[in-house]
Formats: sequence, structure tokens, C-alpha cells
Amino acid sequence: MDAIDRNIINNLQGGFPISERPYADAAKQLGITENELIERLSKLLEQGMLSRFGPMYHAERLGGGLTLAALSVPEADFERVAAQVNAFPEVAHNYAREHELNMWFVLATEQPERIDEVISEIEAKTGLHVYNMPKQREYYIGLQFKV
Repeated sequence: MDAIDRNIINNLQGGFPISERPYADAAKQLGITENELIERLSKLLEQGMLSRFGPMYHAERLGGGLTLAALSVPEADFERVAAQVNAFPEVAHNYAREHELNMWFVLATEQPERIDEVISEIEAKTGLHVYNMPKQREYYIGLQFKV
């Protein structure tokens, strides 16, 4: 990662232009070309330096559902279960944790009632109990990681 990549990551964490040519507008602010920005973002994604690049939607405000869920997965089955869970398009993030509940993931659905359906489907697919932990209150933390 060079200084330009760091500048891209540091400056785009706080937002992205909404315009006819958002990549061109963002690139201009960064002092590079639109093509260079797109190429560098693609390379950062391919290299795993970025896990995703895209908008964060507030599913509930759009009429959907959102919840945090967890599984207790036997270590020998972890990769297989992760692949099964990640195959669901409703799974937004999936994280390994050092805890009895060692797999945590976020479900985002178009309809709130779909949360329970997806949880049931994941339980049927994996043979494991899904712990559903919907939020009780929301807090906004403007978190950015400077690289």
C-alpha cells in the first residue's frame, strides 16, 4: 500500500460524492484520475486490503430487518459452516471470534419477518442453533481508521 492508497482509504471513509460521476468527483478531490481511483480500489479489494467498498444502508429505515446473530461452531466444522452461512445473500458480515459463540454475523433483510425465516434456514442448513440478538437501541459512532 502506497501513499495514494492510504489517501484513498483515509479520505473515502467519511463519505462518497453523490453525483452523475461520483468516482470522477472523488478522484478530483484526491488529485488522481477517475480511472486510477477505480483501478486502485479494484486492486485493494483483490488484495484483501479492503473487504468491501460500497454504501451502508439502514435496512430498518428502508422497511427491512436487521439483526446480529451468533453460532457456536465446532472448530473442525468452522470453514464449512462459514461457507454455508455466507451463501445466504442476507448475511452482510461474518466474523470469527474467540468465544464459545465463535461465529458472529449480521443479517439484513428486505422485510422484518424475513429475519426469523433466514435464521430458521441457517439452523436447518448448519444443524446449529442461531442466537438472535436484535438491537434494543441504536448508537451512532463516527469511527474511522487512519492508515
